[in-house]
Amino acid sequence: MSLDDAIARSGERIAASGRRPRIGVLLGSGWQPFADCVRSAISLPYAQLPAFPLLGVAGHAGELRLGRVGAHEVAVLAGRKHAYESGDASVMKGAIATLAACGAKVLVQTNAAGSLDDAIRPGELMLIGDHLNIAQRSPLIGEAGNQRFVDLRDAYDPVLRMRARATAERSGVALREGVYAWILGPQFETPAEIRMLQQLGAHAVGMSTVPETILARRHGLRVLALSMITNMGCGLEDQALSHGHTLAVAQAAQATAVPLLEAIVAALEI
Repeated sequence: MSLDDAIARSGERIAASGRRPRIGVLLGSGWQPFADCVRSAISLPYAQLPAFPLLGVAGHAGELRLGRVGAHEVAVLAGRKHAYESGDASVMKGAIATLAACGAKVLVQTNAAGSLDDAIRPGELMLIGDHLNIAQRSPLIGEAGNQRFVDLRDAYDPVLRMRARATAERSGVALREGVYAWILGPQFETPAEIRMLQQLGAHAVGMSTVPETILARRHGLRVLALSMITNMGCGLEDQALSHGHTLAVAQAAQATAVPLLEAIVAALEI
């Protein structure tokens, strides 16, 4: 089956549910409980959507949940496939193209990340204002035509970021803004790499989000992205890093992060 056919069939499956999502929410590690905030929800396993990937990382459920958050129709992607699983940066291409084909206008992304800034501590949240594609891989490789030359000047929509900051302030939650660096992984960074990223101006580092942002902008979706800080970068503190540690800290931060994400999505104007 071609990708175009897979996208069309996935769109038909979503349309058959009677839902018309305007906002997509992509849940990274630690953010999965947000799926329970969706009202009148219908769940579709990724396995029933041929344009969606099969997942293989703990903490990623692999289902699409359709329903409402506030006044908005949403499509919540409970989990992503990462480029480090295959080396392919385009593994979420079909899923994001399907959202756009179904009429979505905004993609809200979430992830777990390591902090490179002493002012942004584990358990806190960071609003992504810009990114560094350290891996220098693109999900648009192999595409033809001028649409592959995507302008990323405002990759993370300034108006959506303003609304997110205002919502966080009303909620009494500290929401710092910074630059997110994407490394391919799956290994964590070395202390020397952390120092390099600091010199380049990054405030947090992780293994996702950037390819999906590029894909979203390619399809005309506005992007808002939040990082849940789960650790300090390697060498900044005397702490061994592991995916298990990431999930444990993320679970502790959910009590703040998930209600804030729900409030932010409900407050968006699209």
